[in-house]
Amino acid sequence: METVLTSDIYLFTGAGNRFVICDGRRGGRTPSTEAALARDLCRKYGTDGMMVLDEAPGTDSDFSMAFYNPDGSGGMMCGNGGRCIVALADHLGIRPAGDTWRFLAPDGPHTARILAHPQEKLWTVRLKMKDVPEVRPLRNGLFLDTGTRHWVSFVEDVDAVDVAEQGKAVRWDPVFAPEGTNVNFVSLREDGLHVRTFEKGVEGETLACGTGLTASAIAACVQGLVPAADPAEIRLFCRRGDALSVSFRRAGKGFQEVYLTGPAELLSES
Repeated sequence: METVLTSDIYLFTGAGNRFVICDGRRGGRTPSTEAALARDLCRKYGTDGMMVLDEAPGTDSDFSMAFYNPDGSGGMMCGNGGRCIVALADHLGIRPAGDTWRFLAPDGPHTARILAHPQEKLWTVRLKMKDVPEVRPLRNGLFLDTGTRHWVSFVEDVDAVDVAEQGKAVRWDPVFAPEGTNVNFVSLREDGLHVRTFEKGVEGETLACGTGLTASAIAACVQGLVPAADPAEIRLFCRRGDALSVSFRRAGKGFQEVYLTGPAELLSES
């Protein structure tokens, strides 16, 4: 039986990542009903995930964000989704105390700023991601958590990779059990890093992945493939060709002040 929808919904894309976002401020949902709703809506609209924007009472946050994969799994951050939900907050008239939004996500608090709003339905958003305490060599690649678990492999030609087969093999590798991992294949080219991602929960390749772009930039720094400036700012391209940037500072074996900057576009609302 299809879950009943009682709030307005919005379709957004963040660099090719498509999301359905619900304005959940009317209440009446639980995580179990939201998971069922995610399965219904992602199937209906063909999106890579569902988010719920809600209030965050008792905190200094402007709103909260819940994220669900198309299979109903949740509990993780989504970088492209985070930018989109900030754009939606602006669209809905949710105003921060200053020029910086604060919101709660599954991996903790985040901040974001809208750098540009060149068109009515298009925003450029700079999103602060979580700190990354460590990056570990694992299975001939690098493993790290940028709000979601990611394994990163550097390849000569990312366009030649069979992401469906190779990504699936790594995603289900017992070394990552029971949570599994997202899988990123990355090539360094003259204009920046080119990234393709197999996402668990979607169980296939998506056109973009914000936490994966963030993980790929940090992994490239660890590998010495990008300049070790402090702060470093890395230019990345996802499958659709959108250019995004990731910046950070090294802190011992980890990384702090991690930011993901890129587009957020409202496709439709109902």
